[in-house]
Amino acid sequence: MSHPEPGAPLGRLEGQLKVTGAARYAAEYTPRGTAYAWPVPATIARGTVTAVHDTDALAMPGALAVLSHHNAPRVTPADDPVLSVLQNAHVPHRGWYVALAIAESLEAARGMAAALHIDYAADEHDVVLTEGHARLYEPELANGGHPARREHGDFDAAYASAAVRVDATYTMAAQHNHPMEPHASTAEWDGDRLTVYDSNQGSTKVRDALATLFELRPEQVTVVSEHVGGGFGSKGTPRPQVVLAAMAARQLRRPVKLALPRNQLAAVVGHRAPTVQRLRIGADRKGGISALGHEIITHTSTVREFVEQAATPSRTMYTAPNSRTTHQVAALDVPTPSWMRAPGEASGMYALESAMDELAVALGMDPVELRVRNDPAIEPDTGKPFSSRHLVECLREGARRFGWEERDPRPRSRREGSLLIGTGVASATYPVLVSPSMAEACTVPGGGYRVRVNATDIGTGARTVLAQVAADALGVPVDHVLIDIGRSDLPAAPLAGGSSGTASWGWAVHHACRRLRALVMEAGGAETPTTTLRAFADTSGEADAESPYARHAFGAHFAEVAVDADTGETRVRRLLGVYAAGRILNSRTGHSQFIGGMVMGLGMALLEGSTMDPSFGDFAERDLASYHVPTCADTPAMEAHWIDEDDRHLNPMGSKGIGEIGIVGTAAAIGNAVHHATGVRLRELPMTPDKVLAHLN
Repeated sequence: MSHPEPGAPLGRLEGQLKVTGAARYAAEYTPRGTAYAWPVPATIARGTVTAVHDTDALAMPGALAVLSHHNAPRVTPADDPVLSVLQNAHVPHRGWYVALAIAESLEAARGMAAALHIDYAADEHDVVLTEGHARLYEPELANGGHPARREHGDFDAAYASAAVRVDATYTMAAQHNHPMEPHASTAEWDGDRLTVYDSNQGSTKVRDALATLFELRPEQVTVVSEHVGGGFGSKGTPRPQVVLAAMAARQLRRPVKLALPRNQLAAVVGHRAPTVQRLRIGADRKGGISALGHEIITHTSTVREFVEQAATPSRTMYTAPNSRTTHQVAALDVPTPSWMRAPGEASGMYALESAMDELAVALGMDPVELRVRNDPAIEPDTGKPFSSRHLVECLREGARRFGWEERDPRPRSRREGSLLIGTGVASATYPVLVSPSMAEACTVPGGGYRVRVNATDIGTGARTVLAQVAADALGVPVDHVLIDIGRSDLPAAPLAGGSSGTASWGWAVHHACRRLRALVMEAGGAETPTTTLRAFADTSGEADAESPYARHAFGAHFAEVAVDADTGETRVRRLLGVYAAGRILNSRTGHSQFIGGMVMGLGMALLEGSTMDPSFGDFAERDLASYHVPTCADTPAMEAHWIDEDDRHLNPMGSKGIGEIGIVGTAAAIGNAVHHATGVRLRELPMTPDKVLAHLN
């Protein structure tokens, strides 16, 4: 294989392993003597466990143990209280784990869990988010360390005096990550050493959490996450199953395997929090925005505060000399929300880009031109110059490819029998996030190079792209490079999240390989020197240095929908995205990432939503039969394109994250297309047929 050009569409290095079933996931490791565990969730929404009756369960064939707060190993409190499982009798929400059944087989463990009888003292619960909720408060920070409130200028005065105003409220139900591979862990103790095969987005973080919980040194814990079947944020932090598996393995002194059932995930691995978002935009009659207000309310749990930072993208997107962006949150008796693909941006940009479309309609202006008219020269919130910002180019190129100039702007202007046809547009943005990472590169006896970094490939192609980064830095073909990832005993690296993985890991890999290349040249230039040469890199102090630039990726989404006037069913016919995300390191895996985000955005717009049952206090849709995600029948032929950016203010590869920006504007583009098709403005996601039909008849 020759030395690849930057961005070459190299196929996944582990592709054959995956399609042949040779790639092993967390639940596929079965050490000798493995026992199986099944977790038992609380059946009340708030209260206390008063008794655990385990006699019937322990009498079942194959039964080994039942753990509860009465007998579970004690652990040191973790930074994340969600991990403090089976430590006391308190039940903060329905689905909180109150016991663990362990048996010789999976079937026996499941039978034991069903045979357990648990008594509770139930308290009154409150699980429904409302606009005027009595528990609402303004936190100091939203997720990601963003200030909850930011104000510039005099928003109230500017909005009141604006010639054209939009004031609209947009709501979203909770959404769930539902990766293909469930959360699973196989734990094994060898004396005071713990090894865990775990499905996560960052095994360094899981290792450190387990070391704290079980009072171990980090080097006493090894977490293996070589192959991970998706996460979408739900595996970004350690989850209860890894703690329960380690507890059970220590108690029984034998390996224990625990894979969470699909119908329990909604309560224990995080979710995208529901939001109510009020957008107010004031502009002059030429479309110049003078005032922008974005106020959100959302929920968190009583266990841990997590505030969806949905108003933050409004601080970046458009020129607005007078602005107000705020977050309010209510701590309810619900599971703790967490990251879900493009947290903050996905929710917030749906509302902002829908409001921008409403403003365009009120002005009688083309929605592409409105966005171009308000493209800022500097970031409105910080005043920093952008390291690169090619949103206008994305909008122009997307409009050209989509055939936007042929669009009749009048709603209900296209019809095919009972089908109403419409098109819509929305912008997208996602911040450039980078964290310090370590990496090691060395020569291999007999020829070639080995790169070691604790990156995690959650299906994104990270393993392949890192090999390309290494080969480029070494100046050798990709097949001369071996990549070791997915083990906590490799050089420490941050998690795969926030579209920051490749940018962070690749920075360290690039440095280590450049240094190794210099050592090889000093040794005479031979790829197979007589002694093994090693180079190490740690980007601390460099990757996390404060940048004088505002660094973001941008994009534009275009959608065409067909709405059945008789049934209210909406079908997406076309989706097209154009992105400006720095240097695309692999055109094949990059295209896959963009398309994957767009598919998830389609689900967000039309299918995905979870109902909170106020009486029982849990999510009603807890499996893939009731929680609907897009299938092949729902997804049209999609197009993803990008604009080459030469941004020298990012990392040595010149890359920005691409895993999340594909979802960010998709829901708004589809919603705006539904309005163009029907003349009806729906402000609640998902736009299911019943909601659409109610406005058509």
